[in-house]
Amino acid sequence: MEVVDIAVDFEDYFPSMVESMGAEGFIMELCNGFRLLMDVERGLITFESLKRNSVVLGLNDLRDDEIVCMLSEGDLDGDGALNQVEFCILMFRLSPGLMYNNAQWVDEYI
Repeated sequence: MEVVDIAVDFEDYFPSMVESMGAEGFIMELCNGFRLLMDVERGLITFESLKRNSVVLGLNDLRDDEIVCMLSEGDLDGDGALNQVEFCILMFRLSPGLMYNNAQWVDEYI
């Protein structure tokens, strides 16, 4: 079996969003993103809600194991779903620009 390296270009837009919206506006936008992806009845991003709403993210071809991996990456309490705080922490962790360039306001909100 041949191993193939796949290079993915990644542009971190979060720092520029913070710059244009301000810290509070950016946090509000993250919360809007959470609400877009969450299961309304449970108030959590679940496997089912992420699978259903992955189309909104342009991720039509996500496999079930990829969805499980995405959830487990941010699931701090081990319940298999993401609450709003876990989601926001995950978004910060996935943004090198936020973690390293804007640390002065990260502690204030997380």
